Amino acid sequence: MRIWNALLATAAVFGIGFAAAHAQTFPNRPITLVIPFTPGGSTTIVGRGVADKMSELLGEKIIVDNRPGAGGTIGTRAVAKSDPDGYTLLLGYTGTLAIGPSLYRNVGYDPRKDFAPIGLIGNAPNSLVVNPQFPARTVAELVAYAKANPGKVNFGSAGAGTASHITGEYFARAAGITLVHIPYKGTGPALTDLLGGHIPMAFAPIPASHSNVAAGKLRALAVTSATRSSLLPEVPTIAESGLSGFDASLYYGLAAPAGTPRPVIDRLNKALRDALASDEVRKQLALDGTEITPGTPEDYAAFIDKDEKKWAGLVKASGVEQE
Repeated sequence: MRIWNALLATAAVFGIGFAAAHAQTFPNRPITLVIPFTPGGSTTIVGRGVADKMSELLGEKIIVDNRPGAGGTIGTRAVAKSDPDGYTLLLGYTGTLAIGPSLYRNVGYDPRKDFAPIGLIGNAPNSLVVNPQFPARTVAELVAYAKANPGKVNFGSAGAGTASHITGEYFARAAGITLVHIPYKGTGPALTDLLGGHIPMAFAPIPASHSNVAAGKLRALAVTSATRSSLLPEVPTIAESGLSGFDASLYYGLAAPAGTPRPVIDRLNKALRDALASDEVRKQLALDGTEITPGTPEDYAAFIDKDEKKWAGLVKASGVEQE
């Protein structure tokens, strides 16, 4: 027994030493940041901005790898099953870490157990945007139009189970209307069809919709957060527009596979926080309507737990659980 305990102690010391040595040389090759959606959406905008600055700070390239599918759960699951060495990271997102686990019965990962949180990046509300040819100019007019035309108003989203999808279902339920969901393979394709007049409205992250709103190509009726966006200060919240208490913000963060050595997580967290403190990243994310919310790995872990509980309730209330 003593021999066995001694062996265990030796193994533990060796493991700690190995992790520390690994952290001292980390990174010594390119890192892959998996963004589980198609290019053009808010996750790519936010992820690329942070990755570029972290690459500079770490002295190694961070390669962005867009892996879309199943509301972002395919790419997220791939990271969960990757080697826990710090060289494969995930752009964590409300849709994948808070919504997906409740929406899909066999999502293939546990947001609390299968990831080592690195840190929060920030948050941004969705925007409720319509094609300029759509007759509604306010949320009240949209609700009235939908009630007068039940089941005839479509809304686009980044895909089944994404935050934009559940936000749309949440909105319809709160307003007492029926909307027809049109899923796309990412925010980019949804906005392309919205701009082309193929769908009348969509829920899209402000980082992805802002430029078209500013150019007058889309009309923003409201934002989905509890407070107005600094990027669209003239646009009211949905709560201000008559649906009291409505709040559906989107959060972004970085995570690694569970089991990634803590010294590596700490190295990545420092690089992330330094990147978020840099003038270039702050300016870039501000232009995209993202409020920076840096923190520790523990902060992000606690947030994932809280956010999943919130959205799980919305998914259940919406009745859109999928196999």
